[in-house]
Amino acid sequence: MSSTPLHSTRIDLPVNVRSKIIETLNQTLATTLDLKTQVKQAPWNVKGMDFYQLHELFDELASELEEYVDLFAERITALGGTALGTARIAAAVSEIPEYPIDIFDGKSHVTALTDRYAPYAKLLRDGIAETDDLGDADTADLYTEVSRGIDKRLWFLEAHLQTDTIPASSNGAFPETKLTNGKKAKSKK
Repeated sequence: MSSTPLHSTRIDLPVNVRSKIIETLNQTLATTLDLKTQVKQAPWNVKGMDFYQLHELFDELASELEEYVDLFAERITALGGTALGTARIAAAVSEIPEYPIDIFDGKSHVTALTDRYAPYAKLLRDGIAETDDLGDADTADLYTEVSRGIDKRLWFLEAHLQTDTIPASSNGAFPETKLTNGKKAKSKK
C-alpha cells in the first residue's frame, strides 16, 4: 500500500512508529471494507426457508462492519495519516478471498461468511500484537474491541453450521449416569 505524508499531531508516538501503525490500520481498513461489501452479497441473494432470519442477521453484520470501518479510518487520521478507503483500494489489498456469486441457500452463505470472518479475526489479532509491540496501547485496544465483536459474530455464524456433539442414547435422550448419592443425572461427557 502506498505511503502518504503524515499530518502533524501532538500524539507522542514517533513518526516512524505512527507510519507503521497507519500502514497496518490501512490494511485492516481495506480488508474491513471488503468484508462489509461481501457480507452485503449475502442478504441480497439468500433464498430458502430461513431467508428472513438470515437476511436480518447478514444486514446486522454489515451494519456492524460499517461502524468498524469508521473506527479504523478515524484512528488512522487521528495518528496523522490518510485513510485509504476506496472500493478499488479495498479490492486490491484485502486479505480475504472473493465472495462466491453462485450461491443462494442459507447454509452456503453462512459457510462463505464463516470462511471470511475467520481470517479477518486472525488479521485483527495480528493487529493487536503488532500495535502493542509498537507501543500503541490505544490502537491495540481498538483492535481488541473489534476482535471481540468479530469473534462473537463468528460464533453466531458457526453455530448455524454446528450440530450437537454430545453422544445421545439410542432413543435420542442424553445418556444417564449414577451419582454417588444414588440419584441419576445427565452425563456431562
